[in-house]
Amino acid sequence: MLIQAAYGALRQVFSAPLRAILWKSLALTVGLLLLIWFGLTRLIQWFQASHHISADYPVLDTLAYFLAGAGLFVALAYIMPAVSILVAGFFLDDAAEIVERTDFPGEPPGRALPTGTALLYALRFAGLALLVNLAALILFFVPVVGLVAFFAANAYLLSREYFETAAARFRSLDEAAAMRRHFGGTTLAAGCLLAGMMVVPVVNLLTPLFGIALMVHVHKALSRRGPALATPVAPERIR
Repeated sequence: MLIQAAYGALRQVFSAPLRAILWKSLALTVGLLLLIWFGLTRLIQWFQASHHISADYPVLDTLAYFLAGAGLFVALAYIMPAVSILVAGFFLDDAAEIVERTDFPGEPPGRALPTGTALLYALRFAGLALLVNLAALILFFVPVVGLVAFFAANAYLLSREYFETAAARFRSLDEAAAMRRHFGGTTLAAGCLLAGMMVVPVVNLLTPLFGIALMVHVHKALSRRGPALATPVAPERIR
């Protein structure tokens, strides 16, 4: 089931309807990362200038700036999940609707969360992702442990974010969370696939759209199991 869902999601990411969303998502993600990079490098320059490092130790200044740049690159890799989750909040419902309409044409489409709820939901997950990945960054220099912590944290966070977003188009937020917990093994396996994408440069920029497309397929497949959890909320139901 997961392999079929991944294939369907990959096909959707590069399909014509999703390409416009893909480019907007990439542009916003890269723009935010560049803005963060710019802000942090200016902060480093200010610190060096305020402590007269440039004037007193020019060689040390150059070395420090180089090492800081390399450190920022590592730091940005660790905050990428938080940035992608934040970006995803603006596009996930549109992408999910396209996937539902094209891959499941005979089934009723879901309903987007209210704008305010969706934004708060994305901000909450982005903040949680940032905290977890900063904790993983602290363990970066511990062999193996740092990478395992990064992978495990993002497998959980990404599976939770994207599955509940896909499921909440048909269920209340509480029901979506309950369904994710009930099928925890399957959703976490899908999250591991997304976390694997996160460690591959450039490919990780595709994670938001691939993630929601994947979880739309996973949610549809899991909805055919267990009647108690499979019954969606009525279209007129207000969340």
